Amino acid sequence: MTTPPDNTPQNQPAATRIVAGQASAPKRPLGLKIGIVAGILALVGGGVAVASAVSGNNAATSAASSAPPAGNPAAELKLGYFGNVTHAPALVGVSQGYIAKELGDTKLSTQVFNAGPAAIEALNAGAIDATYIGPNPAINSFVKSGGESVSIIAGAAAGGAQLVVKPEINSAADLKGKTLASPQLGGTQDVALRAWLATQGYKTNVDGSGDVAINPTENAQTLKLFQDGKLDGAWLPEPWASRLVLTAGAKVLVDEKDLWDGSLSGKAGEFPTTILIVNKKFAAEHPDTVKALLKGHAKSVDWLNSAAAGEKASVINAALKEAAGAELKADVIERPLKNIVFTVDPLAGTYPKLLKDGVAAGTTKQADINGIFDLTALNEVTGQKTSAAGLGKE
Repeated sequence: MTTPPDNTPQNQPAATRIVAGQASAPKRPLGLKIGIVAGILALVGGGVAVASAVSGNNAATSAASSAPPAGNPAAELKLGYFGNVTHAPALVGVSQGYIAKELGDTKLSTQVFNAGPAAIEALNAGAIDATYIGPNPAINSFVKSGGESVSIIAGAAAGGAQLVVKPEINSAADLKGKTLASPQLGGTQDVALRAWLATQGYKTNVDGSGDVAINPTENAQTLKLFQDGKLDGAWLPEPWASRLVLTAGAKVLVDEKDLWDGSLSGKAGEFPTTILIVNKKFAAEHPDTVKALLKGHAKSVDWLNSAAAGEKASVINAALKEAAGAELKADVIERPLKNIVFTVDPLAGTYPKLLKDGVAAGTTKQADINGIFDLTALNEVTGQKTSAAGLGKE
């Protein structure tokens, strides 16, 4: 078993916590309606909220505009990730120093987000250079920019998302007229929820109307609203699905792994939950820094796949406390770790379906996503050939 390295002072990342929609909490019962509007504005507004939230980074962004010649290591790498168990490669890579060690003299700064669209806004605004994220926001950004904004450079986690509901809901037929939540409009779980509801004959709209109301809601608020009886369920990543099941009495109606038969990826039950993306301009200017990031990322994934269960839970839990402000109970962290596969493979063969689902959900538009992957540095770092499924470089 590999022992995580100690952080040295020069390698300690500077952390900033950013939560999507971090305005003062709205008074109920308007909270759910405001959550929908905020989600729509986040999806189509192009970075306004994040731009104000990260105004303190203006100096760093200005400095980055006078970047050294291509190929030189960057002075700083600004990395985003979420306080979710599905982001364990980031949590471990940052907290245990794997990424900082590989970056060497390049300073590592981090920002923690609640959901993908907010992280994409920050990436496109120059507030961060790379981020761990779900696939659908990455696809949406690629499509909106005509392929100029981001590259997917690695996978991080597969699995670990479920639709959890009140105990009295026993089938899809019981969902008509109910209110469900997702982390953010256009996020990976939001798209998955809308796509699945469509297969059950339900119509949903991005404004929250339709046969089933979907309220994009910050994960911690989802837990509280469910406990208060104001939500009937939610499609959530881990550990939030487990938190609703183990602490709020929810039950699993759909485990997303059951919807993926492996015909697209060759791996039954696996679907991309977390990937690693980079701003294309940053990657072109600093390929050595991107390669160093991937080395640290790969070491983190290797550690997650070799560490004993107890040690893994302990390290992730400590990192969650740092990133999200609170540790999880033992059972709440053990349950999600059984449902997640940590892998550098982004499962590229699933992306045409992910795009199709986003189009059907109304959160993106049909487009050619050829070129969305650049796995050349990953394959060089790992010595293996991870496939881009014809959608980019490998």
